[in-house]
Amino acid sequence: MLPLIASEGTMRQQRDLRWRRCRLDQCAGLAVDDAGRRLFSAAQPIRQFHPRAGLVEQSSADIWRATCAAVREALVASGAGTGAIAGIAFDATCSLVAVGAGGSPVEVVEDGAPSATSSWMDSPRRRRSGDDQRATHDPALAYVGGEVSIEMEPPEVLWLRRRFPERYAAATRFFDLADYLVWKCCGTDAASVCTLTCKWNYLAHESRFPQAIPRGGSPGDLRVQAARAHILPLVFTAASRRPRRRRWVCPPWSWWATGIIDAHAGGLALVGSSPHGSLALIGGTSNCHLVVSPQPIMVPGVWGPAWAMPGSWLNEGGQSAAGALVDWTVRQSESWPLVEETAAREGRNVYAVLNDWTADLRRREPAPTRDRQRPLPDHHGKPLAARQCAGSRHGDGADARKGPDALARLYLATIQALAYGTRHIVDSMNAAGHRIERIAMCGGGTRNPLLLQEHADVLGRDLHLVAEEDAVTLGAALLAATASGHFPDLPAAAAAMVRPGGKICARAGERAFHDAKYRVFLQLYEDQQGYQASMASLH
Repeated sequence: MLPLIASEGTMRQQRDLRWRRCRLDQCAGLAVDDAGRRLFSAAQPIRQFHPRAGLVEQSSADIWRATCAAVREALVASGAGTGAIAGIAFDATCSLVAVGAGGSPVEVVEDGAPSATSSWMDSPRRRRSGDDQRATHDPALAYVGGEVSIEMEPPEVLWLRRRFPERYAAATRFFDLADYLVWKCCGTDAASVCTLTCKWNYLAHESRFPQAIPRGGSPGDLRVQAARAHILPLVFTAASRRPRRRRWVCPPWSWWATGIIDAHAGGLALVGSSPHGSLALIGGTSNCHLVVSPQPIMVPGVWGPAWAMPGSWLNEGGQSAAGALVDWTVRQSESWPLVEETAAREGRNVYAVLNDWTADLRRREPAPTRDRQRPLPDHHGKPLAARQCAGSRHGDGADARKGPDALARLYLATIQALAYGTRHIVDSMNAAGHRIERIAMCGGGTRNPLLLQEHADVLGRDLHLVAEEDAVTLGAALLAATASGHFPDLPAAAAAMVRPGGKICARAGERAFHDAKYRVFLQLYEDQQGYQASMASLH
């Protein structure tokens, strides 16, 4: 048995608390062996701040504290001594961490909350800076779908330079969160090609940052990556020995993998053993769609192609609001308190109650969303990176917010709309040259059987699952196993450590309905673009 430790910097599972602007996420630790068997897992809460709409902030110190605690708990409970640990790896959300002299945190927040980390959902602050980068028309933009997403880090750093120049000047290093955790763990400043290529405009296939984008205002070479000599591929060992003062969980001879974005870690677990022709769908608060190819393929509006995965080019589509959008939508209904009351009385999850309501509605109305409820689920932007797209709802009746049937109809329509967005991404990838034949899924969305079935039906393809519930953190463990030398490469690690789970079969009888409604969905998107263009002409 080869014990391995993997940790997730932030899991996007929000729970409302009594105070107004703070929620809890989680940091997770997972101990597995070299066959991918879970020895033990643990989770620790971290704070999440919402100073105003669209802004999400966290504390790097809080994340590090919780990460250490979760890993220690998983290690101790697994029964594996520290001397037996062969490797460790981190995955994390794409959050910006700024540090100053001596590694001290630099605030990147507006209102003095106890936070030094901005989250991936910081849309208001990043949008203007992304527009500035886009205006440079740098050829490197072709490798991010022609767009600068609000989920990328340079727009956030540029915002900091404009809004708080003294804080920007005090920063000696800007980290992506996964790289920050590696640095905190082993003392080596190792920047992963995964985080740099996908979130910092780094051209890994040419080993350089673009030139024109910094001149347009992006801080590409202004202390963003102070350790360019330590830009490392995913399977490279970040450090083989660390100072004794950092003996927080593993002995000095443990091996660390470079950091990885959380969704990409899930992609490794889903399709790592046979990547080409497969799409990894990591579903949760947001959705991420990953596909790799032996040759670079340009897909308009989709990130990539990025030389971020060993031996392959990566394209990434995404829906910035997925599970979060469903949660927000159903909570607007007048019937939401009844859902909570029913769930509490019966000791069940609120979504199990909603699924029962939806099943009951369908017994009485075979196609309850046919003529009503046509959401456009782009509240945080379009999956294909259209920067001027917004979410909307069409087809509401007078009773759109009243009664269990109305809520069940809205709930089902929102899930279907998210599935149509995923189909739009898959169709666009295939039209550009990919040949997606298999779809594998992991994440919080896999716990909802209705969401799984609707996605399979809308896509017209079976969904494949994996046995390990925490597939994202298992993907990080594949890096630890490969970096430690136990496996020659990631496909070999995935073949040995990832066990297949169930399969959700697409129902052929639903195809005609979803084909028709998908055409309506595409028309709504085109109409929305026309509305935006008309209003933009007023400037």
